[in-house]
Amino acid sequence: MNNPPGDAAYEPRLYRAPVSILWWLRRRSYFFFVLRELSSVFVAWSVVFLLLLIRAVGRGGGQYRDFLDWSATAWVIILNLVTLGFLVLHAITWFNLTPAAMVLRLRGQRVPPAAIAGSAYLAWVVVSAFVVWIVMRR
Repeated sequence: MNNPPGDAAYEPRLYRAPVSILWWLRRRSYFFFVLRELSSVFVAWSVVFLLLLIRAVGRGGGQYRDFLDWSATAWVIILNLVTLGFLVLHAITWFNLTPAAMVLRLRGQRVPPAAIAGSAYLAWVVVSAFVVWIVMRR
């Protein structure tokens, strides 16, 4: 016999074990998983900050100076420092996951995971050094 929809008296209920809101603090791997997911909010902030900068530059010198004044406030500096930390965490965890997501073969042999991750880190250092060189030269 079919039960009418919504008839709770005859519908089976699945058991759901109670989960603490702090479940992610139990293991280090869970903790870093949650931090990596949280880092996406700060990645989004960095994009918004960059777009605000581009808009200010496009609107002229006065808007750009206003943006620089706003950027120099304590809360924006603190937010951007926290963002930098999360961006570094995001990049490190991404580079560490790259060998699992990307299997490379060279002359029929699988490239070792350490070489894949190492090349990503090397490229990061080279690009960062180039950016620092561009910013710091006079």
